Amino acid sequence: MSTPQAGPGTLAESILRGVGGAENIESLTHCATRLRFQLHDGTKVDQAALDSLQGVMGTVPQSGDRFQIVVGGAVSRVYSEIMNLPSMSKGGAAKPKSDADVKAEMRAKSRGKFAWVDNFFEYLSDSFRPLMGVLLGSSLIIAIASVLDALGYVDFRAEDKSATWVFVDAMWRSVLYFLPIMVAYNAAKKLRIDPWVGAAVMAAVMTPNFTGMLNKDSGIPGITCTVNDTLGTQECVAKVFGLPMQLNDYGGQVFVPLLMVAVLALVYKGLQKVFPENVHMVFVPFFSMLIMIPVTAFLIGPMGVWAGNGLGEGLSWMNNNAPIVFAIMIPLIYPFLVPLGLHWPLNALMLQNISVLGYDFIQGPMGAWNFACFGATAGVLLLSVRHREKEMRQTATGALAAGLFGGISEPSLYGIHLRFKRIYPRMLVGCLVGGVIVGVMGGVDTDAFAFTSLLTIPVFDPMVTYVIAIGAAFFTSMALVYFSDFRTKEDRAQANAERDAAEAAAAGTPAEGPNVETAEVEARELVGVGAAAKVTSAAGGSAAKSASATGGSAAAAGSTAGSVGVAAGTGIELTAPVAGHVVSLDDVKDPVFASRALGEGVGIEPADGHIVAPVDGELVTTTETGHAFGIRTVDGVEVLVHVGIDTVQMKGEGFDVRVESGQQVSAGDLLVEVDLDAVRAAKHPTVTLMTVTNTADLASVEPHTGQDVAVGAPVVTVRR
Repeated sequence: MSTPQAGPGTLAESILRGVGGAENIESLTHCATRLRFQLHDGTKVDQAALDSLQGVMGTVPQSGDRFQIVVGGAVSRVYSEIMNLPSMSKGGAAKPKSDADVKAEMRAKSRGKFAWVDNFFEYLSDSFRPLMGVLLGSSLIIAIASVLDALGYVDFRAEDKSATWVFVDAMWRSVLYFLPIMVAYNAAKKLRIDPWVGAAVMAAVMTPNFTGMLNKDSGIPGITCTVNDTLGTQECVAKVFGLPMQLNDYGGQVFVPLLMVAVLALVYKGLQKVFPENVHMVFVPFFSMLIMIPVTAFLIGPMGVWAGNGLGEGLSWMNNNAPIVFAIMIPLIYPFLVPLGLHWPLNALMLQNISVLGYDFIQGPMGAWNFACFGATAGVLLLSVRHREKEMRQTATGALAAGLFGGISEPSLYGIHLRFKRIYPRMLVGCLVGGVIVGVMGGVDTDAFAFTSLLTIPVFDPMVTYVIAIGAAFFTSMALVYFSDFRTKEDRAQANAERDAAEAAAAGTPAEGPNVETAEVEARELVGVGAAAKVTSAAGGSAAKSASATGGSAAAAGSTAGSVGVAAGTGIELTAPVAGHVVSLDDVKDPVFASRALGEGVGIEPADGHIVAPVDGELVTTTETGHAFGIRTVDGVEVLVHVGIDTVQMKGEGFDVRVESGQQVSAGDLLVEVDLDAVRAAKHPTVTLMTVTNTADLASVEPHTGQDVAVGAPVVTVRR
């Protein structure tokens, strides 16, 4: 019995429900792997339900009612499906604003004391993220050229290359050289000003007219040049308007456009306030360029270069004087930076190093982290094959392919590593081993911005050192995860029991019987009551069944004393949610409930459709279709009330729900009025089921069957 694949639109609809519906969405954008929501009310998000969805790798709550959902490579398709849902455009619900339309409003909101940090990294992220595709493309071009160089087909680094290889150089250098213009465009777009103005300002200091002044032999009077002994670069100064202007080659710079656009946004928006709106198109860009091009050339450009050079020199000093410390530090901090999106400054420094020094020394140690991450994923994949975990095998296979061939770590991080706390310590050992090897063997450099994948190995020098380091990182993490498992012994036993029960149920379900896959989907949706997206194992349920038969022995070997706050030796009574005849779960024509996969409990053949709460507690789950409810008591007992079998297929017809999720209910409070005739007409059994979903955490769950009861009569006794 496997979880059914989400059909077209199903995942999109589930995500929309999980974030509080279309009316709760202020804006929605996406990047390479994540959906990025700006919500009206972040408290309406059902994070547990979203995490349980097949196709969702993870969720990332952020300040200011922002929420990210990691989907992976299918993000563009899922985004389109969400935006095409009728509820996103119908008149009854407010249509979400575009990302650009809400930025001003977002900045006016209070987003907590760390909002400025979020803004800063979001600015960096959105300035670089759209460029990842072309950066990856250029890195693969140079990787192919480096392979040909290594095989002796061409001297890729020779100064007297043929026109063919000069052209190949242009193919990948185009991205790095004109990177400042691209960054300026994205940054201006991020700050809600005309992106072409940002690009034009940056392009002004990259024209042949400007760069031509860098040559002291150009014949242009008033230019003097000196050599920077530390970096080996030439620095020139020209007299412009009678003032000294430091001349720089801004190709490949990233700090300059980031600083420039931040100032440009203030100027641009200030000019919009000065000039009438009907002349904005003419005068706002004109005066913005008239002001910002000189400011950039005289002030911001040199400042950006100094800042970038300073950071580069500082890291270079550490790399040269404490190479082991540097090589260990980089792979050990990356696993914590990437999930938070805080790795962008280091990416900027890599590009800065390539621009100024002609090479970068950060990416080599960083490769140790990436391959340790991929190695941990490989360990999970091997275990999932060994233990026949179909969903985890699919997740790990996709994540490993994205990592080894694309250098992308997010599918591994959000799909696997951040969900199992045992993985990170083992992965960090792999990071440490790889970093130590890089440091001891003298470091690894590259003259290209490369995604650290198998395809880009040839761009690193020395290649042998790099291969040894990433290989050691990969296999160390893989071995540690595989031999010590990413699950605890208890979790492994439970996962194996769930698998065995699912396989047995799938093999033994009669063709005319109830829809087992539908039942499992319901289980995943409903048992957010403590079991959160994973149902109580069949082994635990069977143990509880055995316990009830023997009068209350331990329900599961792994149960923890005190895990539920019921006094030892005492019990609490769960009362009948509906009047009728009480039957054993063995007599229920649903293999999921009969196997106790959803815990021990009873079935009641209802005398009427008046369904009430069987116990006091919080209503944790209420389905839109009204057929099932999850209640958690103050003592931690988790109760599921399920009206009928396969009634989810009725889509709420005949169900009049009187409660909503999150409210407190008392025993006897009306949950739903059900038209039993409608249920029978739809050819669904009307039996109402009540189970304790965390049975495995209790000493005993004792059902009292074979009796006719009124509403409120005790039908299940729960003991610690």
